[in-house]
Amino acid sequence: MKEWLDLNVFLGIPALNWLHAGIAAVVSYLVLVTLLRFTCARLDRLAARTKPVIIDRMADMLRHTSRFVLLLAALLIAVDFLDLPPKWASRIGHLWFLLIGLQIAIWINHAVTLWTYDRLTGTGPTAHNPVFTTVMAWGMRVMLWSVLLLAVLANMGVNITAFVASLGVGGVAVALAVQNILSDLFASLAIGLDKPFENGDFIVFGDIAGSVERIGLKTTRLRALSGEQIVCSNTELLKTTIHNYKRMAERRIQFNFRVTYQTPPDTLRRIPEIVKAAVVAAGRTRFDRAHFKGFGESALEFEVVYFVTDPDYNLYMDIQQSINLAMVTELAKLGVEFGVPVRKVQVVEAQGGAKEEAEAARSGPRDAGERERGWAGQQLGRRHA
Repeated sequence: MKEWLDLNVFLGIPALNWLHAGIAAVVSYLVLVTLLRFTCARLDRLAARTKPVIIDRMADMLRHTSRFVLLLAALLIAVDFLDLPPKWASRIGHLWFLLIGLQIAIWINHAVTLWTYDRLTGTGPTAHNPVFTTVMAWGMRVMLWSVLLLAVLANMGVNITAFVASLGVGGVAVALAVQNILSDLFASLAIGLDKPFENGDFIVFGDIAGSVERIGLKTTRLRALSGEQIVCSNTELLKTTIHNYKRMAERRIQFNFRVTYQTPPDTLRRIPEIVKAAVVAAGRTRFDRAHFKGFGESALEFEVVYFVTDPDYNLYMDIQQSINLAMVTELAKLGVEFGVPVRKVQVVEAQGGAKEEAEAARSGPRDAGERERGWAGQQLGRRHA
């Protein structure tokens, strides 16, 4: 049997060598898969006892080892059992470099995925920075696969200096062509680093107001109070002044009211105390001041300032309503009336011809003959005069 295998030749290699290579490939693949499973199981048990995050992440990375890469590695191990020409030795070395680099890149790529997931779903300070996390993950992946490609080309003897220079020139051309997109991309990165607002914040800029739903690489999406979605360019958004009401610690309220001029001075002195009592009784407020501000055209003006210790707008409206009702009730007990705009119209008595015309209008219409005789008499009197 051995002699027959030695005599049969395929591609210049005896069949016995092919048999040995096949057996080596199968055994190598099984050994690699078994070793990988054993290592992952050991890391899982170690992570369960000590609970360090790094060991759990290492186990997760190893479980993402490509079975295709293991199969190719087993085939390369089997190739050593074949008597190949010397020129194949360097090619086998290049393939080993490619396989090892590819598997390391797969592990690092999965590590970037885990890092991104932790930052986006965690509870730490970095959990609220999706734009920066997304941009960084994208940049790390691009750098990873670019380095792998250049390393493989350099290992194969390709002069990558000219290749890198060509990529640089091409990159400049592409950057000029998509400068608006890149501008929005860097604007999203600035939003992620500086964090002027985050998802869920209520912001106002220009004549637009809404809650931030998603901060993307090119646009930011808001949900307006009326229900529609507003899509804004990141670049244009950063050019405007942004009011972020979500980060307001407390709300300062100023309002005015007026009372009539008939209000007695003693009652005017009591009004600020009534207002203060109403503000304090509303709860979750901090009273600042209430003053008789000045004299208006038709009423006496008061100005009140207080703080709501919670930024919620609905709470502010409830408190303001409570204060208004309390003021109306207490001022009504004192007989104080609120001032409303009043306009006085003075009618001046008409003189001369205007007076006669007014009396003629009141006396009613006359017939055509009377009107003509009256007009003729007026003309005759003017001539004699």
